[in-house]
Amino acid sequence: MTPEPLPTRTAAGPAPDWAQRPTFIETQFPVAKLSAEAYKERSAGASQTLTGLGKWWGRKPLVLVRAVLLGLLLPTTDDPKKDMEIFLKLMTMDDAGLWRRKDKNIPGKALLAELSNMPPSVRRRFAEQDKAGNWTLKRLSREEREELQRLVFARLPYAEKLRYCRRPEQIEGPAPDAWNEINAHLGTHAHSLPELVQELGARRFGHRPRVGDAFCGGGSVPFEAARLGCDVYASDLNPVAALLTWAALHIVGGGEDVAEQVRRAQEEVFRAVDEQITAWGIEHNEQGWRADAYLYCTEARCPECGWLVPLAPNWVIAEKYHVVAELVPDEAHRRFEIEIHEGVSEARMKAAKAAGTVKNSRLHCPHCGVDTPMDVVRRNLRMWENDDLVPRPDDVFQERLYCIRWVETWVDEQGREQTRRHYRAPTPADLAREAKVLALLRERFHEWQAKGYIPSRPIAPGDKTDEPIRTRGWTYWHHLFTPRQLLVHGLFLATAFRNHKFGPEASVGILLSVGYAANWNSRLSQWIPNIARSGGIGSIAQSFYNQALNTFYNYGVRPTVPLGGSLCRNWSGYSILTEKVVFPSDASNQTVECSFWITDPPYADAINYHELSEFFLAWYEKHLPRLFPDWYADSKRALAIRGDDPVAFRQSMVQAYRNLTEHMPDDGMQVVMFTHQDAAVWADLSMILWAAGLRVTAAWTIATETDTAMREGNYVQGTVLLVCRKRTDQAPLFLYEVAPLMEQEVRRQLDTMAALDNASEPHFGDADYQLAAYAAALRVLTAQPIEDIDPAREIRRVRGPDEENPVETLIRQAVKIACDHLVPHGLDATRWKRLDPMERFYLKALEVESHGEYRNGVYQELARGFGAVDYTQFLADSKANQTRVKTASEFGRQGLRSDGFGNTLLRQVLFAVYLAVKEDDPRAGFNYLKTELSNYWEVRERLLMLLDYLAGLRQVSHMTHWRKDAEAAHMVATLVRNDHL
Repeated sequence: MTPEPLPTRTAAGPAPDWAQRPTFIETQFPVAKLSAEAYKERSAGASQTLTGLGKWWGRKPLVLVRAVLLGLLLPTTDDPKKDMEIFLKLMTMDDAGLWRRKDKNIPGKALLAELSNMPPSVRRRFAEQDKAGNWTLKRLSREEREELQRLVFARLPYAEKLRYCRRPEQIEGPAPDAWNEINAHLGTHAHSLPELVQELGARRFGHRPRVGDAFCGGGSVPFEAARLGCDVYASDLNPVAALLTWAALHIVGGGEDVAEQVRRAQEEVFRAVDEQITAWGIEHNEQGWRADAYLYCTEARCPECGWLVPLAPNWVIAEKYHVVAELVPDEAHRRFEIEIHEGVSEARMKAAKAAGTVKNSRLHCPHCGVDTPMDVVRRNLRMWENDDLVPRPDDVFQERLYCIRWVETWVDEQGREQTRRHYRAPTPADLAREAKVLALLRERFHEWQAKGYIPSRPIAPGDKTDEPIRTRGWTYWHHLFTPRQLLVHGLFLATAFRNHKFGPEASVGILLSVGYAANWNSRLSQWIPNIARSGGIGSIAQSFYNQALNTFYNYGVRPTVPLGGSLCRNWSGYSILTEKVVFPSDASNQTVECSFWITDPPYADAINYHELSEFFLAWYEKHLPRLFPDWYADSKRALAIRGDDPVAFRQSMVQAYRNLTEHMPDDGMQVVMFTHQDAAVWADLSMILWAAGLRVTAAWTIATETDTAMREGNYVQGTVLLVCRKRTDQAPLFLYEVAPLMEQEVRRQLDTMAALDNASEPHFGDADYQLAAYAAALRVLTAQPIEDIDPAREIRRVRGPDEENPVETLIRQAVKIACDHLVPHGLDATRWKRLDPMERFYLKALEVESHGEYRNGVYQELARGFGAVDYTQFLADSKANQTRVKTASEFGRQGLRSDGFGNTLLRQVLFAVYLAVKEDDPRAGFNYLKTELSNYWEVRERLLMLLDYLAGLRQVSHMTHWRKDAEAAHMVATLVRNDHL
């Protein structure tokens, strides 16, 4: 399965200077627009092209991969603005491309809102006023409607336009007429993206480019590279990642015919399973209703009173229909009956929300009222054995079915099929069906485990896998599934694979669909009753709603019909015709040469892929050797690159990237995707890349996560793209020579970005300018050896908790240079440099906020750059995606005239503004400044600069919290300006 070596470059191949030219991605990149595109793709959720194949953590957006590949292939010219225009045309991110992608009409309300900002003559063409004076759209012809759509669409900000557009991957690429301009600029003859890739690759390498990804994960890089017309080689140490990537290339990338074959195979198996389940009679009740969801809870005995207590954080089942569970004491058996009530009052809903028996990891007993830590409750927890499918009678935690949601189906008088949901407590007949499920599973259990239809693998201890062992005593992966889940999932695989009648694509599709279903149907699948997340009818969450194996006290189980969407996947088909090879392999051992390596390596244990993926591998391991005889079926934990041992981690990364560098031509390139904003981590990375024989030539930051994905915690939202080439300069620098070179490079980088930026549609955000300092530092630090720094020694060195290596010091210095260089708009550069670091941090933070930036990491990085150690004193809010600094009124008297910021001129200005607002009189602020500042006349011009800057916040529409303070600053500034000796 190893591909042939790359063809030798032909004599008529590239122009002599081609390989020496910087590529587009090394000189500029439209990061703001790409961030908006990545956000749109991420926001598509399950409808993203590859996410439907199965769960994987950290898949990069396809639009980002496409942009990186084109950026690597496109040469630069003497006209950088034209280079950007052509790149945007290829990405269909230019005006014509966006209009071509537009597939939704802008609604009438939005059209009218935008018309109100247009000249009256234009407005009257399309709208008219009614008797009440309200504007309404006229009756328009088709041509007029399209003209209006085009007019309004052209005026929208880029991110707003995307609301009405398909994603770039969903169309064929630039329109036919765009290729004339593209070819004229590039000197090519292409009429499609694959043709262009073929032509540019032949010009540069003498053949079609091969793209490699040695940490392929969910397959975004190889899939998009192959779809663009590159040959691809994909590998990953983890066989689950390799399987997902293989499916991306051969099922989704196999064309619509292959995708349809897989769909038909899944549907055929599902029908057979549904018939068997129906014949067993384990999902229908006596009234003919079919089960739609089963709700289970755990039970534990209260250590104080001995009562058996059902455990749940609350007892709301469905908000929309006001369905609750209520606990009724059973004195005779020292336990609780659970009654289900529909359509209850608001008071009973409120009581059900408050009646949870597990709060803050403590068991709250409704009988005796005593709270007991759950660690005490589970003190005598038994470790389950392989044959355990349900708790034993004397186990600490029992399991109880307490509610079933049924669907009643009937035909109305018009012959239409109707359905109605019912929420019911289980009857004795329902419990008999539960017992039958367990009996059916026990009959097949050992055979199915031996054949891999259900998991048989033990759970290996680990940072994440310890959780189910510690909290429930579950020691095998099948313990994470109820008997009903094991029976349905196992029956699906047994039906599909008993006779091995399906080909490789259908077999892999069936296997992945069971993995997909397992994620949405396990004992880790939380029941969600609220309207915001389930529509209020109640839904079952995926097991991996975050990057952990969380055990819940109550959870939901999907019966067969609701599992249909998981077991019968509807994958799109794209025809990929280039060479594609996928193999599970350690990055440090692979032997394939690639023109470009594009990798997103695991870093600092951000995600424990090797542990979490074993949840799926438990279902796949017996089938992988049959489907792929050359593959292994082990997660290879011992070989995984992990951050718990910093020295071993750095050494493993060096081995991996040195190997990739050795398997790349001299004019090849690498892009390393990176998601950290810590100078120490960047220092490590610079040493790793240097030791691997690479030099950084550019770095860009793309926002790759949605707000929804980041709703908890101050997570990094951007992906840094480090563009690297082989290092060829071996002449050493001395450490004292590095600092001035780095300062020069930082300033050059920032000035270049500012010159390329577009005020109305900016390519770069504040975070991009911050990260540019890191990139500039890495370019200098990795370009050639530094006499006073031995990368190999630094990589092996164990550092103390507060010990910085010399590279980290240099990188922090680069950030400081950037912060000093980037003077906020409206401030005088000379006076800016005379401000205290805390003043500069506060003013720059206001500018960042005015740009709509609320990520905590951006403000944290600013504080580092300015040396604002205690920057949290400035923050009004530090929640993720809500971070901002205090207004003058929010500061009030806090810290006034205290050491540090309290004694600065800016602090006096903020207090003056606060007084003006408080007294509703600007003279109160003016009098304070004139009487309290002994050097008032000396600092008058600086006062005006600061007051004018704060007053300018009146113009920022989204900073409404500054409105009163900014107006007060404007009036105080007027008084100061008119004050004369």
